[in-house]
Amino acid sequence: MSSAHSRPLPEPAFQPTSRPSPEPPAEAPALSGAVGATGLLLTGGGARAAYQVGVLEALADLRRGAGAKDGPNPFPIITGTSAGAINAAALACGADDFDGTVRQIAQVWRDFKADQVYRADTLALLGSGARWRLVLGLGRFVTTMLRIKPRSLLDNAPLAELLARMVPLDRLPDVMHEGHVTALAVTASSYSSGEHVTFFESAMPMMPWVRSQRLAVRDRITHDHLLASSAIPFLFPATALPMQGRTEYFGDGSMRQSAPIAAAIHLGAERIVVIGAGRMSEPREQLAPNTATGYPSMAQIAGHALSSIFLDSLGVDIERMRRINHTLALVPPALRTTSELRPIELLVISPSERIDAIAARHVDALPGPVRRLFGGLGAGKSGDVKGAALASYLLFESNFTRELMDLGRTDTLRQRDEVLRFFGWQETAAENSRF
Repeated sequence: MSSAHSRPLPEPAFQPTSRPSPEPPAEAPALSGAVGATGLLLTGGGARAAYQVGVLEALADLRRGAGAKDGPNPFPIITGTSAGAINAAALACGADDFDGTVRQIAQVWRDFKADQVYRADTLALLGSGARWRLVLGLGRFVTTMLRIKPRSLLDNAPLAELLARMVPLDRLPDVMHEGHVTALAVTASSYSSGEHVTFFESAMPMMPWVRSQRLAVRDRITHDHLLASSAIPFLFPATALPMQGRTEYFGDGSMRQSAPIAAAIHLGAERIVVIGAGRMSEPREQLAPNTATGYPSMAQIAGHALSSIFLDSLGVDIERMRRINHTLALVPPALRTTSELRPIELLVISPSERIDAIAARHVDALPGPVRRLFGGLGAGKSGDVKGAALASYLLFESNFTRELMDLGRTDTLRQRDEVLRFFGWQETAAENSRF
């Protein structure tokens, strides 16, 4: 567990109510979720998650422009993975004030510094780096004798303190009880069992689900769940979580996540907004930066591996969902009632530009010790797109996050008509002239 848990924590940005957390009524029937509910999926990707915050800002603006500001939270079902799990939990905890909560989340991302997420000082990096070098140089026997056991390349203890301010989870039961949100789910991958686990908290009893190599567990969501979900492999340490009477160690929820959209569907969503952290496809006529000639650097290989973890499964799942929708459309309505499958309406918003290329312009913003560390792997040079993918996951610096937020906002407004149709919002002429 993070050493930051033993430190005094700052006051939460949201003040929880004093009312005791209500339990669901004992007589409430087991539900599969609210019928026709709208879900939100926030994907992972470290610092790339700044993009989804820009999307949320634009959605809040469009909602206000349509005169729906005083309406209910547009996302009664919220799911998230990795850094997206943190944003999802913060949004759920403030679901009684959607616009205000989006503003507060955006403020955090707009003013980000890497030392809010991980220790970036020379001493911390020398300590973790020295342990790794001893392990690699001295071998298992010597390091076992010396009890040297490095857990990760970076120490994410500061993130625990940020979560205490940004995500007031003690508000969640009351917010659910008042009907502002019906379910929150975050995912993590168990190093202990090899299974992908969705932890969910809901206003009413819901049946957990089990599929091949993945399962759901109803639990009270804690900051430890968020630390586990956002623990990028190798970079951040695993987090211990209680799991059905035992302790297991969990890492980033994007690992082994074969069906990112599934959790929202299991929780009852029939309409889902999916916000990606990478382009869904690359124009084939363009030479992608990572296809340049020359042997790939270690940073390029590491970035490619992380992209396969964070980005690939979402595109595959969206394609699968659209094929199912197409197939169901060919089935007569009378026969559809005999199937557990149902059509799911998707609104997908994803970056229109390569985030690698954006990161390449901001590599110099990385803390000096981290930049020098990555420089040895081939990722510390500004403008070098080939190695920038790795850096993009750790660029928790305001210049980078603000550019991603601006891109998220621009991409959402580009899909304004589709967004308005999806939510059934009617934009006024005055508001339409603003965009």
